[in-house]
Amino acid sequence: MNLADRTSLLEPLLDRGTRDPENLALVFVGEEGLAQRITWGRLLEEASGYGFALQEAGVAREDLVILVMDHSPELIYAFWGALLAGIVPTIFPYLTEKLDPALYRGRVHKLVEQAQARLVVTFPAFQPSLATLLADLDCRVVSLQELESSREQPDPHGWPPPRAEQPAFVQYSSGTTGLQKGVVLSHRAILNNVSAIGQAVEIRGDDVVVSWLPLHHDMGLITGLMLPVLAGIPSVLLSPFQWVRDPKTLLQAIQDYRGTVSWMPNFAFNHCANSIRERDLSGLDLSRWRVLINAGEPVRLDSLRLFAGRFGPCGFRESALGAGYGMAEITGAVSITPIGRPPRVDWVQLRRLQEARRAEPAAAEQPGSTPLVSSGRLLAGVEVRIVDPAGGLLPERQIGEILVRSNSMLSGYRQRLDLTRAASREGWHATGDLGYLAEGDLFVTGRLNDLIITGGRNFFPEDLEAIASRVHGIRPGRAVAFGVEDAALGTEIIVLVCELREEVLPADRLAVERELRRRVAQELDVTLGAIRFVEKGWVIKTPSGKVARSANRDKFQRLTAAEAGAGAGPDASQVSRL
Repeated sequence: MNLADRTSLLEPLLDRGTRDPENLALVFVGEEGLAQRITWGRLLEEASGYGFALQEAGVAREDLVILVMDHSPELIYAFWGALLAGIVPTIFPYLTEKLDPALYRGRVHKLVEQAQARLVVTFPAFQPSLATLLADLDCRVVSLQELESSREQPDPHGWPPPRAEQPAFVQYSSGTTGLQKGVVLSHRAILNNVSAIGQAVEIRGDDVVVSWLPLHHDMGLITGLMLPVLAGIPSVLLSPFQWVRDPKTLLQAIQDYRGTVSWMPNFAFNHCANSIRERDLSGLDLSRWRVLINAGEPVRLDSLRLFAGRFGPCGFRESALGAGYGMAEITGAVSITPIGRPPRVDWVQLRRLQEARRAEPAAAEQPGSTPLVSSGRLLAGVEVRIVDPAGGLLPERQIGEILVRSNSMLSGYRQRLDLTRAASREGWHATGDLGYLAEGDLFVTGRLNDLIITGGRNFFPEDLEAIASRVHGIRPGRAVAFGVEDAALGTEIIVLVCELREEVLPADRLAVERELRRRVAQELDVTLGAIRFVEKGWVIKTPSGKVARSANRDKFQRLTAAEAGAGAGPDASQVSRL
């Protein structure tokens, strides 16, 4: 797959829509499992109509339009319609029951104000409340119904072609606090990165991409929509909410549509393996699934083993497993495991990792060793260096901040020159992620700002959260670890906040706590400072499903301060501290 001869994202869509109008472009599977088959001709026709409607709504070329829309074909049409018209789209998460309404509305208002958006498009039911929310800003809010009523069908080839360096779309970060960063990506940057991804996973003409990832997330947008459209292969887009409720929909789609290529974050491997019932695997054939990339969060060896073991009897091959690392600032991917072999596992000395931030090799599966999973090898056009806090280059196996330089980098952060300058290191992008290089592989160990330092040792919160998720009684994926300064001890203490399963009774909590403490001490050789058990839904996550550690730390500290101010400490069954 080579897109080097292309100058814009529109050329592949125009070519396919003209030459192969009746061939399948994508299958859209909605909330209730209803599938809509969309041809290349229809995708181009609908997109052209939406592009005309956006222009009629007063949006000019290179203006920003925000699509606040749920999983739907109309979201895809509006997105590509904006691209055809030279308008810069960005997709924002739709309000769901999992998001705090007040926090969500605050984020929307900040985004529109800071980004200087010209138009917000949303579903009719959400239009009145959004219009009221944004009434003080110079931004129209229109419903999808209004756009549809003004659509015409102009010649899709009549749009002025964009420049290669012209902004194509903006990808906003998925944080829950502060002002989000809008990553501006050009047509050329996207073409370069998607081309490199396609080469890395060896995209073929008979491939079918299957994805449940939300399109407001960079991994979902790039791998689930941009890659298959630009490569000219079909994709099957599942509802993220339906997948969470019923993860077998992914495996069923792989079989039904002869799917071959997918991406998903680490937690999804556990969710599939632990939640899909044995009877749902009867007769399931996963033998065509040749690429499954684990990306979006640190990769866990036990998650890969669990998934391969659970679905191997259905024809899933371990060689299909891969891992990757990426970010919106580099369009999508930085590194991917070479196809045909599982990710490399680096067994390292735990003590050296914690005390010297160095990945010293150790014997596999032995006491005092821990496994780190490679995120693969660098894509074409990508360079990486590992640096210390002063910016000095670190040797192999020494953990430091990951800097990236690529031909697919962001043009900058929209309306935030300060952030653009702060993230730039003489042409390199400072990712804020920690990792190391070893024999050509990139290993990602965590976030710089999330690192917990206690007693002179370094701990990655992901390790603590992974242990908690394996303890019976704790809801998998609903634990958050962070450090809190303890003035008396002169160091940080480790806090773990965990949501409990509904069946855990108050009398059982002490046993859950003891098991959690035992496992953390055994696996990481550290004593937890505090544990708090909380109700379902307490842990704050970003719209893309990642744990928001700083927001959870703030929530925890506000709660404990309020309890202390009330003169009554928290219930001992809820908080335990050494």
